Amino acid sequence: MARRRRGSHNALDAWPGYVDALSTLLMVVTFVLLVFVVGQQFLSVSLSRREHTLDALQKQLAELSHILSMTEDKNKSLSSTVATLADEKQHNQAQLQTLSTQIAALTGQLQSKDQALASADDTSKQQNSKISDLQAQIEELTRQLQAISNALDIEKKAEQGKDAQIADLGSKLNLALADKVNQLKRYRSEFFGRLRDLLKDQKGVNVVGDRFVFQSEILFPQGSADLTPEGRKEITTLAHTFKQVASTIPTDLPWILRVDGHADRQPIHSAFPSNWELSSERAITVVKLLIAEGVDPHHLAATGFADYQPLDAASTPAAYARNRRIEFRLTDR
Repeated sequence: MARRRRGSHNALDAWPGYVDALSTLLMVVTFVLLVFVVGQQFLSVSLSRREHTLDALQKQLAELSHILSMTEDKNKSLSSTVATLADEKQHNQAQLQTLSTQIAALTGQLQSKDQALASADDTSKQQNSKISDLQAQIEELTRQLQAISNALDIEKKAEQGKDAQIADLGSKLNLALADKVNQLKRYRSEFFGRLRDLLKDQKGVNVVGDRFVFQSEILFPQGSADLTPEGRKEITTLAHTFKQVASTIPTDLPWILRVDGHADRQPIHSAFPSNWELSSERAITVVKLLIAEGVDPHHLAATGFADYQPLDAASTPAAYARNRRIEFRLTDR
């Protein structure tokens, strides 16, 4: 009987510990849920700000495209106006030449009449009358000549103003085109930067200027255009990174990812007739895999250069290996 009472007392003493443990567990779960809710709120605010920024950039690009279109229309209109003014200028010059010829003829007639007056006094009154008429005609022609000259001066000044406007519009157009080029450079830097971070420890992969270069041995067996498993993995990684960058490039920016295949200058011993076919087929194989991984084919191009664009002109195995490569260029169309 004494043992039974002692066991019941110990069970009652353990119950507060269970309650404390459950309370502590409930507080931990509540705290975790609170942290999760706060994190969700911060993430929602951050995504909303990024969406607003993206909308603002898209509006700015749309405005720039509209300004560029208006500039091109104004340029065409000004060119047409300049052509019209040039035609009018030629017409006025022709009239001026005709009037000059008439003045010269009338001057000759006046001189003839003066000579005739010297030899014939009887007809002096008639000659004087004709001379007066001729002088009046000369004065009228001189006034017309002066009016045409003034009109030519006005047209010349207007043409200079139009030339200044055309030069200004051309400058604005060049600035807009330069901005597009700078945008493409920024996206190229982002794309190559991400690839450099992903493949920084990969031997035979590097950035040379505006090109991202894979040595062929990483992607293809020697003399073959079929990707190795490791090569498919590398191109798949590149495709995923490229899709992320491509989604941020504005739709009005003309660009392509050019895949260039290069070979060495050693004679080929495979199913391909020459290095032209081998380099081109390797570039096409890479492009097909990029398309299969979801890259838009409208922004892809495959090019084969055979062995005519070497990086190393030496005749050594190391030079040959360096020249066998696949290059990626993000450029404009």
